[in-house]
Amino acid sequence: MTYSEMQLALGDKIKLTDAQIAQLTKYAALLKEWNEKMNLTSIVEENEVIEKHFFDCLIPAKVLPLEGKACADLGTGAGFPGLVWAIAFPTCQMTLVEATTKKCTFLAEVVKQLDLKNVRILNHRAEELNNKNQFDVVVARALAPLPILLELAIPLLKVHGTFLAMKSAKGREELAQSKNALDVLGAKLQDVQEENLPNEEGLRLNMMFEKTKPTEHKYPRKWADIEKKPL
Repeated sequence: MTYSEMQLALGDKIKLTDAQIAQLTKYAALLKEWNEKMNLTSIVEENEVIEKHFFDCLIPAKVLPLEGKACADLGTGAGFPGLVWAIAFPTCQMTLVEATTKKCTFLAEVVKQLDLKNVRILNHRAEELNNKNQFDVVVARALAPLPILLELAIPLLKVHGTFLAMKSAKGREELAQSKNALDVLGAKLQDVQEENLPNEEGLRLNMMFEKTKPTEHKYPRKWADIEKKPL
């Protein structure tokens, strides 16, 4: 996929400027360069990065407003989708949450070289954050099963904020297992965006949940408890 093809596939709701395309191009180059030092992603060729990372990360923005929002990306890894959102939506205030220090070093280098003023990086585990009730949007991509993600994400949201779980077709099964977590945490399913990825890469399910009431202070629990007994 080229940048022109990506823009065509995204449609009129997401318009990238030449400057933003240049930033994405630099990001892709840094990803390939740093991937030789550490394991960031198995996808490093630019056309595949555009299709499987950049385009995939921007699909939710067709239906989820991000301009002017306070956002957090849990377990961002190499910056997906958080850095892509920060580039495409400059008024979005993005917090990247990543537990691996080496990955945070990479993220900081991208932020520096792209001169991104709307990004901060937290080198923490998601369940250890003290940022409860602060974000309009929290997102997680390929991080953990949905019941676990809900416990990590919902406490960070403002009431009526949105949690976006980016999932494959298997997300339907995880959603069926998440009723208790939604009830306990005070959230409800808001929307499900279904989109077939190019070149038969499968179905993307972007599930959006609304926080409907304050979450009990005891959530999220310690990781050992979350993992041992998901809600």
